[in-house]
Amino acid sequence: MKTTSFLFSLLLIALAVKPFPVAAEASPDPVLDTEGKQLRSGVDYYILPVIHGRGGGLTLASTGNENYPLDVVQEQHEVSNGLPLTFTPVNPKKGMIRVSTDHNIKFSASTICVQSTLWKLEYDESSRQRFVTTGGVEGNPGRETLDNWFKIEKYEDDYKLVFCPTVCDFCKPVCGDIGIYIQNGYRRLALSDVPFKVMFKKA
Repeated sequence: MKTTSFLFSLLLIALAVKPFPVAAEASPDPVLDTEGKQLRSGVDYYILPVIHGRGGGLTLASTGNENYPLDVVQEQHEVSNGLPLTFTPVNPKKGMIRVSTDHNIKFSASTICVQSTLWKLEYDESSRQRFVTTGGVEGNPGRETLDNWFKIEKYEDDYKLVFCPTVCDFCKPVCGDIGIYIQNGYRRLALSDVPFKVMFKKA
């Protein structure tokens, strides 16, 4: 009986000092479309403004003296959805699009431009602004593709687009919200102090 009591006491002590398994870090929340459904990789969506009366969806345009690359701009008219886009997470095996995660964003449109329609951030010397343009390289996360990764973040009850890639451990990118910068009559996407509040509508 004493032996049984002793073994039971040892068991209680062992259970007391044994560390409990640490819960796995929760995944970021999924991004939801206008119907409340989760955004999926490779599916076409429109990026639309939340605030009415300030333009429509996103499209491509040549905003300067050069024909290429094509820049990412907002449609002037609210009734226009713009062009559909797809999102690809940094881990292409993940089918769900989540907030605070690096993604490639690409227009699903074909153009006569030989460059890709994948977004990238580019510095413009003349205006000293960082604009969203196209011609990015899909995948291959790292220093060479740093400018090609964007995030979707929660903003109040909606979403905003952010440039702050974490695909390179030792890189120190300039981070910021993506907003609207008016140049030459175009509503261009650029780093801005005023976020562009957006929603996502399945095409």
